[in-house]
Amino acid sequence: MSELIKDLAITGLVHGGRGIGRIDGKAVFVPMTAPGDCVNCRAVRSKPSYIEAELVKVVEPSAHRREPPCPYFDRCGGCQWQHLAYPDQSCWKEKIFCAQMLRSKITVKERLAPIVPAPDEWHYRNRVQFKCHLAENGLVIGFYRPNSHFVVDIKRCLLLRPEIQQVLTLLRQELPEAPCPDHIPQVDVACGDDGALRVLLHVLPKARPQLRLWLQGFAQRHQLNACLQSGRKDTIEAVHGETDLSVIVDQPPLILNYGPGGFAQVNPAQNRRMIAEMLAILDLQGTEDVLDLFCGMGNISLPIARRAGRLTGVEEYAPAVASAIKNAAVNNLHNVEFRAADAARAISRRNHSDLDLVVLDPPRSGSYQASLEILRAKPQRILYISCDPATLARDLAPLVNHGYQVLSARAFDVFPQTWHIESMTLLGRR
Repeated sequence: MSELIKDLAITGLVHGGRGIGRIDGKAVFVPMTAPGDCVNCRAVRSKPSYIEAELVKVVEPSAHRREPPCPYFDRCGGCQWQHLAYPDQSCWKEKIFCAQMLRSKITVKERLAPIVPAPDEWHYRNRVQFKCHLAENGLVIGFYRPNSHFVVDIKRCLLLRPEIQQVLTLLRQELPEAPCPDHIPQVDVACGDDGALRVLLHVLPKARPQLRLWLQGFAQRHQLNACLQSGRKDTIEAVHGETDLSVIVDQPPLILNYGPGGFAQVNPAQNRRMIAEMLAILDLQGTEDVLDLFCGMGNISLPIARRAGRLTGVEEYAPAVASAIKNAAVNNLHNVEFRAADAARAISRRNHSDLDLVVLDPPRSGSYQASLEILRAKPQRILYISCDPATLARDLAPLVNHGYQVLSARAFDVFPQTWHIESMTLLGRR
């Protein structure tokens, strides 16, 4: 039987969202806890320097703890911090971001700027992936339980925009009556800044014809845009309505479209704040030669292009490049070029003699190889946008160790109720 640890004092939170306490000199990590809690927990994994545990009971709750408003909180893996008041969530994200930078011996020329909290802690998500599973008592629609593929049946999610919640209600009513419901592993729902909705139904290939007809009828009845996917992204097909959704950024507004399989930030309000902050710290003069790696559909590229001399965007996903090219044309930006290519390879093959700025916004896994190639290119400045402080610190290490210094760094709370942290770091040559 696993060891029961009694009366553990939780003193803080760490990257990954767990609370931390100590016993006999060992760190003990316990999810669903708050700084100031006194808890009983059960060890599930023991290592020489730390213990991973599960929460058994909150003996004495912290003053920072609140009652989670979502009835699924202790079962659903979507949120980890609903038990913390929102100001405390933001405060701890800032502390964790700073601690990760310090632990990695990355110093900032000026003090790290305070975190930018979200304007709304609820109803901010404009994209979501619902998992589906046919159980004995019917079709289950919701999200995975933490660290498992067990689908928790969700009737209402407090993070969703109201428009997406309405689609979830419709799916729960009608999807069980679709043909072959056991051939539907996932449904993606996204909402554009103009309120347009798109449903992307993931299906197993052999059920594609029957489910295409069902999806077409569903979309027509509810005036939704709809697509079908039966494998990799190249199997996506439009079934009803428009495929693209739009986001609005910058001032005066840029309207940017992206298709199914493309990427857009889940929190449009924070996305606009990040772009405004980016433009302020870059202070572009209209002459800069800019390279934007992992450019997607141009969310960062095109606001920069408005203020720079020229910009080249690189993105591996070809349909996103097509969206970026179209977005540039629609917004009358002609000083841009977009290419479908691997980021690290693209920068290694370029003549960098006049490169002023490299921007990169990689996936959560980061891109250490791109950092190495950027180091060889020696641009005047580097802007790194990250959604994981750990991979950010790893990727910054070769840059700060070989000729660059961090000029500014700031965290943004793009994902309230979760431990995830977005950040923006600007580096310059020493």
